[in-house]
Amino acid sequence: MSEVRLNKFLSDAGVCSRREADRAVEAGEVTVNGEPAVMGQKIAETDEVCFRGRPVRRKAADDFVLLAVNKREGIVCTTSRKDPDNIVDYVGYPTRIYPVGRLDKDSEGLILMTDRGDLSDRILRSVNGHEKEYLVRVDRPVTKEFIDAMKKGVRLEDVSSGAKHFKSIRTKPCFAEKTGSQTFRIILTQGLNRQIRRMCEALGYRVTHLKRVRVMNIELRDLKVGEYRHVRGEELETLLAMLNVKDTRND
Repeated sequence: MSEVRLNKFLSDAGVCSRREADRAVEAGEVTVNGEPAVMGQKIAETDEVCFRGRPVRRKAADDFVLLAVNKREGIVCTTSRKDPDNIVDYVGYPTRIYPVGRLDKDSEGLILMTDRGDLSDRILRSVNGHEKEYLVRVDRPVTKEFIDAMKKGVRLEDVSSGAKHFKSIRTKPCFAEKTGSQTFRIILTQGLNRQIRRMCEALGYRVTHLKRVRVMNIELRDLKVGEYRHVRGEELETLLAMLNVKDTRND
């Protein structure tokens, strides 16, 4: 195994996110071979890493969790236990997992959760153009002009995407179609904060209900609100192939 950055190692091991790992290193809560870790440190296969006094076990390439969760409205996609509505307690999985990206508190539907950092990173990279599909209801009739504008891209002001902030940005062209008098379906390939709600607001509409039904090839299907299922078999193999991640379980 080649050397890897300590924060990536901790993230891939399911201990914490990379950002949380950096904070733990700064706080002196991580040691490597018995010595306090330093920011940006790289570790080798033979190094012994401890997080808050406990040894960190290296995960095998096939030793990971990936869940498809049907989040209800009101649940926040955060790992912070300080928020009583955090998604970790909501799901109640027996080992540490964290959400892949976010789904607004006011929205429901599919959110992926995993303990494998590289999967999360690859899914979230907007440059890869991974699709996310939503069903949306708005407060007034959906017109052809509205759908055409959504397809072409909408100018948004003061919007963020992860750590980036844009004073002004036009959303990427996307697929959108009317599904009812006040409903439509939309497929996005970028992840701006509250993107669909803000696109609708810019066109004089207000979202009254928003549900995500697909991330890449993973579909919500008949999963009930509050339930989750393990992503396995052909569904997982297809996802890993799309992400160019090797699955070693059949080696």
